[in-house]
Amino acid sequence: MDAIVTREALEAREEQWLAPYAMNSRRTRGRLHAEPEDPLRTVYRRDRDRIIHSTAFRRLEYKTQVFVNHEGDYYRTRLTHTLEVAQIGVSIARALRLNEELVETVSLAHDIGHPPFGHAGEDALRELMQGHGGFDHNIQGLRIVDQLEERYPAFPGLNLTWEVRESINKHRTPYDQAGLQVALDPSVSSLLESQVADIADEIAYDNHDLDDGLTSGMLKEEELRSLAIWEDARRGVEEHQRDLSPEIRKYQIIRTLINRQVTDLIQACARRLEQHRITSVEDVRRCQERLVGFSPEMQALRKPLKAFLWTHLYQHYRVVRMADKAKRFLTELFQVYLNKPEQLPNTTRARLQRGEDPSRVVCDYIAGMTDRYCLEEYKKLFDPFERV
Repeated sequence: MDAIVTREALEAREEQWLAPYAMNSRRTRGRLHAEPEDPLRTVYRRDRDRIIHSTAFRRLEYKTQVFVNHEGDYYRTRLTHTLEVAQIGVSIARALRLNEELVETVSLAHDIGHPPFGHAGEDALRELMQGHGGFDHNIQGLRIVDQLEERYPAFPGLNLTWEVRESINKHRTPYDQAGLQVALDPSVSSLLESQVADIADEIAYDNHDLDDGLTSGMLKEEELRSLAIWEDARRGVEEHQRDLSPEIRKYQIIRTLINRQVTDLIQACARRLEQHRITSVEDVRRCQERLVGFSPEMQALRKPLKAFLWTHLYQHYRVVRMADKAKRFLTELFQVYLNKPEQLPNTTRARLQRGEDPSRVVCDYIAGMTDRYCLEEYKKLFDPFERV
């Protein structure tokens, strides 16, 4: 039996290894519904497993990152993006001696509230839900883990720990809408582990959207050469590795970009922790400045890159067409379901019979769809030659 590593042993290992400002599993605020502790897993490892086995997580496989799912299977989806965020986040956490399990869990959960068709889908639902509580993918993620997932007989949702729920709620990146709805502890700053997941998300989508943009042909490398951050990485690769195939060369440049940004982030964060004399989780909570972030020099290099992506990729006519088409799909489906709720599945209609707001019920149903399912539903309801 001595060969078995118990939860208590893992928690003791955390006490020895984690930095004093890291979130220790033993210090969790717990769950909404009391449960016996798992004998082998820490609370955050248990949360991670629950997220991976959830319906919402599986559906990320067929949800848009930038390119709609049927555009090609070589582009990233919400699921592959999420896995990349988790990998980057854990690497950062390990270097800073933060709780890797918490960072991984938050990273895996950060996008489960996204509707089909990415930000276009969110924009459509936000407009449709005006006057009915609005729509925000972070709040939706919290609704999913607290209410909408059905897995356990004793309680709704996944019954995750406070820290994971708070991190889902407070997740933010520069592309999120202003006026973030914060339901959990709005007056205190996010844990370092939550901040790491946020910045890992930003690193992943900026650099991997570059990759997908080049693969799609929407971005041209000649245009990227106007960016100092790209040129520096390109020269670094070509100085050491000549005669590479175009695909390997592209991968090596993207890899170099990620490595340099992660290294800069770790070093800048370590300096801020020292400057602000952060020695505990309580210090992190009180600090009004984001402690996990890039150096001013790296921020200056990244700013033109983000502007470039916005102009040349996110506003590319093909992406705009996809987004506009997606908004029309969701808007028309929403109105059909709202006007004729008899077309909804029995489990969803049962919520209407319990007196829930019809707009919120329809919104939850649509937000849970994958791109593929949404397109199939649209064809069934609007194409006269499609079997229903």
